[in-house]
Parts: sequence; C-alpha cells; structure tokens
Amino acid sequence: MQVDGPDKIRNLAITGHSDTGKTTLASAALYVGGAVNRMNRVEDGNTVTDFDPEEIERGISIGLAACYVPWRQHKINLIDCPGYGIFFAETRAGMRAADASILCVNAVAGVEVTTEKAWHYAEAIDQPLFFHLTMMDRERADFRATVSALADTFSRTAVPIQLPLGSEAEFAGVVDLVSEKVWRFERDGEGKPQETDLPAEMTESVAEARTQLIEIVAESDDALMENYFEHGTLSAEELAAGLKASVKRRSIFPITCGSPTHVIGVSTLLDGLVDYAPSPLERGAYPASTVGGEPIEIQPVPDEPVAALVFKTLNDPFSGKLSLLRVLRGVLKSDSPIWNVRAEDEEKVGHLMHIQGKHGEAVPSLLTGDIGAVAKLHHTISGDSLTAKDAPLRLAWIEIRPPAMSFAIEPKSKGDEEKIGDALERLIDEDPTLHAGRDPETGEFLISGTGQLHVELAVARLKKRYKVEVILHPPRVPYRETVRRPAEGRGRHKKQSGGRGQFADCSIKLEPMPRGDDFDFVDEIFGGSIPQQYRPAVRKGIEEARRRGYLAGYPVVDFRIRLTDGQYHEVDSSEMAFKIAGSLAFKDAMAKAAPVILEPMMSVEIATSEEYTGDVISDLSQRRGRPQGMETKDGSQIVKATVPLAEMLNYAPSLRSMTQGRARFQMEFSHYEEVPKPIQDKLIVEAQEKKAAEG
Repeated sequence: MQVDGPDKIRNLAITGHSDTGKTTLASAALYVGGAVNRMNRVEDGNTVTDFDPEEIERGISIGLAACYVPWRQHKINLIDCPGYGIFFAETRAGMRAADASILCVNAVAGVEVTTEKAWHYAEAIDQPLFFHLTMMDRERADFRATVSALADTFSRTAVPIQLPLGSEAEFAGVVDLVSEKVWRFERDGEGKPQETDLPAEMTESVAEARTQLIEIVAESDDALMENYFEHGTLSAEELAAGLKASVKRRSIFPITCGSPTHVIGVSTLLDGLVDYAPSPLERGAYPASTVGGEPIEIQPVPDEPVAALVFKTLNDPFSGKLSLLRVLRGVLKSDSPIWNVRAEDEEKVGHLMHIQGKHGEAVPSLLTGDIGAVAKLHHTISGDSLTAKDAPLRLAWIEIRPPAMSFAIEPKSKGDEEKIGDALERLIDEDPTLHAGRDPETGEFLISGTGQLHVELAVARLKKRYKVEVILHPPRVPYRETVRRPAEGRGRHKKQSGGRGQFADCSIKLEPMPRGDDFDFVDEIFGGSIPQQYRPAVRKGIEEARRRGYLAGYPVVDFRIRLTDGQYHEVDSSEMAFKIAGSLAFKDAMAKAAPVILEPMMSVEIATSEEYTGDVISDLSQRRGRPQGMETKDGSQIVKATVPLAEMLNYAPSLRSMTQGRARFQMEFSHYEEVPKPIQDKLIVEAQEKKAAEG
C-alpha cells in the first residue's frame, strides 16, 4: 500500500505472556483490515506471523515477525513478539523497533510473568503502552478483576477506554467510553461491528467508568483541568485529544478488550491505535551515538540523511537472507548504496518490501518511520545501523545478555563439522542470543542459549533447514589437577634389545605455585650430567604428561619443575629417551606431592523479586554456593554468590521453576578451588572406569 507520509504510520509491538492470543490478534487484525482473505489460525498452522516450521509444529511464537494492516488510510505495522521468557530478547528487539506496544493480558489469568517483563522494558525505553484484554469470551474471564490487577501492579492510570458488552460466553462487543458508542459483533468470525443502543443495566457503570477516564485525562493537562473544573466534564473531542497526548507522555495506559478468536473488538482496537497511538513523527527522537561513542538523539526528519535499524534477520536456505528494518530518519530507496556502520562496509539495497510475515510487496522506497525489509544484504545482521556513508551513527539497540545454558554437540555423520559451522552461523545471524564455538579448555564444540528449549529448537532447525543432524551432550567441566606440597622425582628409561639401546635418567624437584600461575620449568643443571640438547626433551615429556593428568586425566597446573640432575649415555641417549624419562620423573614426583583436583568456581548474580530471595539463597547453598552479598537494583534483589560450575549446568530450568520465571542470572569464571574429597574420589573412579572401558 502507498503511505502518504509518516503521520499515516503506526508502529506497534504486540507483546505479552504466552497463550494470551498475540498471534491470533495479529491474524484477526490482518483479516479485518483486508490484508488476507480469511481468518488464519495458530491451530491450522497458517498464520502470517508464525511461519517457521518449529513454530507451526509447536504452536508457539519463537521469533518476532512483522506484518501491516491497512486501516482508515493508515498503515499499521504490527510486530508479533514471542511470549515465552527464554525468547524475550526477541520481544525487546520488537519493542525497540516500535513506537508503542500492545500488551496482551489474558482476562482469565490476569497479570503474568511476561506481562511484567514487557511493562518494565517499555518503562526502560520510555515507550507508550496499551493493554488489551484477550480471552474475554472464556469461562471465568473477569474484566473488572484484571483491570484492578493492572492498576495495582503497574499504575493507577492504567484505565479502561472500553467496557465489555456481556461477559464470558455472552461477550459480544464493547462500549467506547470516549465516543459513547456501543459496538456489537456477531459470533460469525467476520469482525464487523454494528452500532447499537447501550443496555439499560450498563448505564450506571458506563457513566462511572467514563467519569473516571475524564478525571484521569484532565489530571494530565492543566488546560484540560481548568475546562473540567469550569464545565464539570470534557467534550468527546477534548477527551480524545487529551487521551492521545497522555498516551504519548506515558501518563495514561489505555485498556481495551476483545476476543481475537471470534474477531470481536479487533476493529475497535485498530480504531484506537489510529486515534491514540503516536505516529513516528509524534514519538520523537530516537537514541543513538556517534561512531566515537558520544550520545546523541536523532529526529524523524524525512529530508535528513537516511538512518535505519535492522531489528531482525531471517535466513531461508532457498530464498536467502531477509533483513527487517525500521527507517528512523530520511528515506530509504531501492537500488541505492547504504553504509553498514558496524561492518564499516557499503551494502547495496536491492528491492525494498512492505513485509507480511516472510513475504513482501515490492515498494520503491521506505519513508521515515516505516517498517519494511530488504533481501540479500551481505554483511548485515540484527542490530546493525544502516546510514548514509557521510553521516554514520550507531542507533540504540537491545542488550544481548550472556547465554544461560550450554550443550556440547557433535555431528551424527562424519564430515559434517564444516556444515554445522556454516548452518550455525546463519542461525546466529537470525538469533543473536544463540552462541556457538569451540571450548578452548575441553576442545568440545558448544552451542549456548537462553535455555534448554532454545538450544533444542536450534538443533531442530539445523536438521530441518540445513539437513545437519547433531547429538547433544552436557558440556564437560574443565577440571584441573595440582599439587599441595613439594616433592622430588626421578625418571630412568633404559631399554636394550640388540643394537643401539635407549637410555636417559633425570631428577627433578616439583613445587607448588600460586593459583593461576600454570607451569614453569627451571633448568638448574650445572655441568654436563645431561647435555644441553636433551634438556628441552625433558621439559617436553613433562608437559605432555601434565596435559594427560595424574589423578583423573585433567591437566596439571600451578607448579614449577626444577631439573636438577641426570645421566646420559654417549651412544644410547636420545631426545625420545629423555622425553620418556621426563614423563616418568613427573609421575614419580606427583605421587609424593599430595595431588588434588581443582574445579572452576563461577561468580553468579541472580536478579529476582524479594519473595523468591530465600528460595534462591537456599538453593545456592545446596549447590555448594557461598553467598557474597545482596543489593537492590531496578526493583529487583540481586543475589551474588560463588558457585562451582559443575553445580550450575542445570541451573536455568531450576531457577525458572523456582521463581515462576521471574528471575534471571548471569555468571562468569572467577577462580579454581579444590574439589571436596568425596567428589574427587568419584571423579577418579569415573576416570578409571572410562579408561578400562576404552581398553
């Protein structure tokens, strides 16, 4: 569709907890707006915004998707965001690209975990927000209780601008408190409203709710307050104008209601978005920074140099890469060059599109404030800033938090290692919260994500999209071994089997070093007990032996070797013989040096609400964690602790279960400590059993 200007654009992210009908709402809006010719449904697997095979199979949104609805000569861009907490980075990306959010709330379940997360993120980026109560036709749907919960949890200015006509199975429409019109819908799924009279039994409740709305709108503006005091009310025009201004300032959060399944209340919601949601011009400045890092703001000015934010990348093995973007300034034109600020490289913009899920409609340009897509940008990934080359800047993007869970992967088929790398690179282009790479400590190839389901979905995509099958394993913990006291060792290698023999003898002193100092070798031989050319071989033998470990096969660290004495033979000595002697001397010294196993300790920070703090601390104690203190930050309790890595491998699902998803954590390596003896004994037995099984 053609858009006359930025004032005719509305950009909304559809957010909320899982199973609140977000994708169904987007489908209903597309149908009512005439963008599709039938009502597509999640259960039928044919919705515009859930097009990934995994989304269709599981019936959930995994990534964000964009679509647009033509409505009253406006283009309403909708970004359908996932509701599961582990995919909340996608939701933050969608909200970052929008001018306002529609926060869907199940009228049966009320305020849930992702409701709170979306609210707090909208607050963090100062974004206007609408509440839309869904499932109004369901048994036990309670409009008043849900409205009260929203006001109590978030703000008393979360206020209805509609009242429901009927309840539960009798829900049939809405009463518009601004225009005082009553809209009734048939349950035929067509979504066509009919204006009707207000039922007599609702007269009092509508008058009361409208008075409350007028008072809250009047409170937000001095001029309106004067009018209200003078006339005792506001006109419909004053109320509508005041409401729009209040929404933009985040001083009012309108509440609407409907049943997306039956397409009830969808057209009235679209009317409300056109009337009260800010256009890109009204939303105002967007945060950015110069290439040097100096904070600035850019205004949505059409005749300034272009600046666009890529907020999602889609990769299809057949059609290639598709970059979803929001034009924040200027006009982006097809077949024009654009500068990728991160990659410091020029991209060629080919065909631009207005986007409906994974399909596009070619357009010659995208105006300031519009959302669209461009295909086959070579260097561009999610979060990139695309600007005019002579006016580069970095547009604000979301924080990508460290992954919470890792798995080791290996290909089912030999020779697929390269295919795995290429396929994962494409998946990571789409999903920046996914990480992959080889662990330098264990040598394993790890895939990391926000949770087990996140990783499993990545593996499923590898198989379905790129025909690569992998096996998942818990990652190995990079244990270490070390010594607690000095010791001496001697290694003597002598072999005679006819002809030239093998002979080498060396004596060493082994001593502990401070934690983290790894390994040191000191040559203290004076004279010629071991010729100079053989001494590096002694070191090499010790280094190879220490990498193989002594107790349980883990590398030995934090010790110094002093080479003190030895013997050699003019004919039978060789580098190989001294290498073997060095490894024997090392083993001899290790047996006397009180060897122990070390485990990696992690610095862990958990952000949770106060009600779960006790459970979190108790659980950390059971994981051999040591609390390091607590602090309050952004309304959350931050619990700090030092915990063994071995106890944190399954922490993400446990924390989610313990706190009903109302917590998050991050961790980083701190230091190594000795493993308690019972655990050490267990590790040694496991190593011996593994060695025996391998023959």
